[in-house]
Amino acid sequence: MVKTSAFEPIYLDHQATTPVDPRVVRAMSPYWEVEFGNPHSSKHAFGWRADDAVQQARQSVAALIGADADEIVFTSGATEANNLAILGLLGHAKAARTGVVVSAIEHKCVLQSARQLSRLGYEVVLAPVRSTGHVDIDALDDLIDGNTALVSIMAVNNEIGTIQSVEEISALCRKAGTILHTDAAQAGVAMTIDVDGLGVDMMSLSAHKLYGPKGIGALYVSHSVRERLRPIIHGGGQEGGLRSGTLPAPLCVGFGAAAEISRMEFGADTERSKLLRSVFLQTLRSEFADFEINGGVNGHPGNLNLRFPGIDADILTANLQPRLAISTGAACASGIPEPSHVLRAIGLTAEQAGECVRIGFGRFTDEQQARNGAHFLAEVALSMMCVG
Repeated sequence: MVKTSAFEPIYLDHQATTPVDPRVVRAMSPYWEVEFGNPHSSKHAFGWRADDAVQQARQSVAALIGADADEIVFTSGATEANNLAILGLLGHAKAARTGVVVSAIEHKCVLQSARQLSRLGYEVVLAPVRSTGHVDIDALDDLIDGNTALVSIMAVNNEIGTIQSVEEISALCRKAGTILHTDAAQAGVAMTIDVDGLGVDMMSLSAHKLYGPKGIGALYVSHSVRERLRPIIHGGGQEGGLRSGTLPAPLCVGFGAAAEISRMEFGADTERSKLLRSVFLQTLRSEFADFEINGGVNGHPGNLNLRFPGIDADILTANLQPRLAISTGAACASGIPEPSHVLRAIGLTAEQAGECVRIGFGRFTDEQQARNGAHFLAEVALSMMCVG
């Protein structure tokens, strides 16, 4: 057993956020002071250069997902992108179709946006998932019909890492003439993305989940759907009239750089994450075998969601501080005194959900950190079992 005094603080919560890649920081740097122009200032060179940088970033983000640059709408993050996709499509006026289907394990911003549609008279239903977190395709097929206006299913779950069969879901939507949106905030580091191959109409993205800056995201809107979308933020009509407000050129540049690096290094990043997850699990099992994996191990390569029966996860994570950073669920839902809706949806009781932690590996995690993190987690869990 490694003594806890040997540990330096270890960050294993990469589904909450990722550190900004130093190459991304360097790409952004000129646009804070030297190239500080407003990208919407069309009368001088400062604005022109800033706009050129934003458009190059737009092309890089589009290339990451196989889209055209003019199909990318920059937003403040995936939460805004999800709201724009759902409320921008259906929230401005009652559509001819009134059915909306979202999965039971969606991010809270998707569930809350859908709830807002229900207040407007839409019939919102939750598609059930299996114990692995995969949407029950047979049940989904029964839910989608000629009255379904929108289906929103996340590509990669932010808590348990499940990767959905988006192509199969898309086929059901195409059959019914239904628009498909997917929250792909976690997908950039978990799966290769081609929007045409996946068959999605809209896709939400986030920079800070793939080693870019916080405060910037994007919504992919296919050419076929763009004319049906309406803004939810009003003002000067930027982003083709779909998202008003001055674009933060440094953040856009950072997003573009992060997307380009992710596209070029996806294979290496994926293999590294798989190795780190394997090292962590092997080390943990050698010292503390009484845990269960939620969602399986064939999803997000850098994700683990573990249940420690009989151990309160909130107390466990608190006892790990400040040496090891892991979480008990979605970072944006922290502080909410309720069990994870994702874990409840895959069949866990409220008590069992309260025994689960999420561990996330990333580009700058090394094998020693994975081993040390597992050692320390086992040490603290064992001490809690002894006290109990």
